[in-house]
Amino acid sequence: MPLIEVYVQNFDGVNFALGINQQEIITTTFSVDQKTALGTILSNLPFNVPFQVFHQPTSQAKNALATLKDIYDGKDTDTPLQLATKHLPAYTKKVLKATASIPVGYVTSYGAIAKAVGGGPRAVGNAMACNLFTPVVPCHRVVKSDLGLGGYGAGGLKVKLEFLRREKRGYTEPITIEACGGNLSLIPVEHVLSKFDCLPPL
Repeated sequence: MPLIEVYVQNFDGVNFALGINQQEIITTTFSVDQKTALGTILSNLPFNVPFQVFHQPTSQAKNALATLKDIYDGKDTDTPLQLATKHLPAYTKKVLKATASIPVGYVTSYGAIAKAVGGGPRAVGNAMACNLFTPVVPCHRVVKSDLGLGGYGAGGLKVKLEFLRREKRGYTEPITIEACGGNLSLIPVEHVLSKFDCLPPL
């Protein structure tokens, strides 16, 4: 594998980070704390592959970092990012691919993903815990079957809820899409937010 270039860039107080080589993105993350963002990237890198932290991003890295910022801001983006998934277990790849298909403005449940790709909700959650591509693969759009938030390793439930609030699009009706050969049920993010907007802040 070629040298992995690591970058961290701060936009409006949030640090976006990635590991990238000439062919594909190895891992992505974000954090308000720069050391946390960098540490997450370094811990996600493959073993025995050379890497170097750079402070001036290439045009390729700039575009990828800008896309991370757009996703974080709740914007619609169709910028293609080539993610390095070949080394991941087959089931994890299926779960992440299904998760990546969830459009802005909708959420789904761990159980719904399990119905689409096989396995059970717990297996889906375990695979999602291995997501190396936060927030590109939007695990923040996956909630519990009762529309509770579930978990979110990239900053906790408050960050997840804020993510979903930025992604409101005014949709009202559930939809079904194709994902990994199965049908994935989606519901508007407003259905989740309605449970929390009347509660004290997390």
